[in-house]
Amino acid sequence: MLEKLFKLKANGTSARQEVIAGLTTFLAMAYIIFVNPSMLAIAGMDQGAVFVATCLAAAIGCFIMGFVANYPIALAPGMGLNAFFTFVVVGQMGYSWQTALGAVFLSGLCFLLLSVIKVREWIVNAIPMSLRLGIAAGIGLFLAFIGLQSAGIIVDNPATLVSLGDVTRFESIMAMLSFLLVITLVHFRLKAAVLISILAVTVLALVFGKQEFTGIMSPPPSIMPTLMQMDLAGAMEVGMLSVVFAFLFVDLFDTSGTLIAVAQRGNMLDDQGKLPRLSKALFADSSATIAGAMLGTSTTTSYVESTAGVASGGRTGLTAVVVGLLFCACLLFSPLAGMVPAYATTGALLYVAILMMSGLVGVDWEDLTEAAPVVLTTLVMLLSYSISHGIAVGFISYAALKLMTGRFRALNPAVAVLAIAFILKYAFL
Repeated sequence: MLEKLFKLKANGTSARQEVIAGLTTFLAMAYIIFVNPSMLAIAGMDQGAVFVATCLAAAIGCFIMGFVANYPIALAPGMGLNAFFTFVVVGQMGYSWQTALGAVFLSGLCFLLLSVIKVREWIVNAIPMSLRLGIAAGIGLFLAFIGLQSAGIIVDNPATLVSLGDVTRFESIMAMLSFLLVITLVHFRLKAAVLISILAVTVLALVFGKQEFTGIMSPPPSIMPTLMQMDLAGAMEVGMLSVVFAFLFVDLFDTSGTLIAVAQRGNMLDDQGKLPRLSKALFADSSATIAGAMLGTSTTTSYVESTAGVASGGRTGLTAVVVGLLFCACLLFSPLAGMVPAYATTGALLYVAILMMSGLVGVDWEDLTEAAPVVLTTLVMLLSYSISHGIAVGFISYAALKLMTGRFRALNPAVAVLAIAFILKYAFL
């Protein structure tokens, strides 16, 4: 049955090899079952329900990717977009988390439509590489800032806006320990580095009496507080269009980059450097986002940690299916997830930030019309506390600089249209 479903022999693999690869991928990305519920709980969502939604959305995405697309690529609620959901859409813009879920649902539908009518490639190719790299780096900085804030390392200051907090506090010390532990374990190529760091700091918090032990396993919490709670009417308001676009835009490029990165690592690209069955892989991603919004979590996306499983020999969808089964098994560990303090996830946020900012090496720093929009994108995204504002400023500055320097041919029409749309948004909305 496995041979018929996944074509193991044709892909030069075995069931044992695929199971090992699935376990490796899961250990590399399992931190999300702790980070995502704690982050969305800040938005007012029920943490237990979000825990269940996170596990189920990840499992659904992995199953579709495995059975339909037959790729060893795992999915789960994405880092960055969950922060945008909580701190910008709900915290800064003042929308309810139900409306934010509606925006996630609509972005998933748009993603699915773009995949079906095959214009995704045109959109991706139309956006300059420098802007893509700048957006990824900006989200990385945004995540790092959130992590430092949650640990009390960075605090507000009426004179300078922000300043260094009391780094001698237990929470701050544990946060920095979690970061140092992650980097050390990654240096020694330990697949579960992030997960081990989170659990180690949680254990220390229990030992020092900062957290209360509530158990390890129990029946899954009720998902009813978040199930089908999305407010679609509110998400369709004019003011929410930029939010839907931001969810769609970031997921679109994050998914595209992840698919290509994992495929290159596993030698899965064809002779033209393209990914076979791309439409099926995109269908899995967009379907998981739609399902996740219905269950009660932010955007679900493909995980670059899948490269860990591919490096361990994963070549087919059986790897993704194994990851999905492991996420289902995690439903029994909700008490453990509830004990994880916010500062225990700081190391994970900073590590993900490092990975996302590493792409800046690909920017042409000699060409200021390319480099300047990248810097503006990252800075505005961080300092305005908004992914969407960073994206908007990046497009506007890119188009303006190309026009002002007479490099009209280097300006793609799609970028110009988006820049004008953002200008109109700021002028009239």
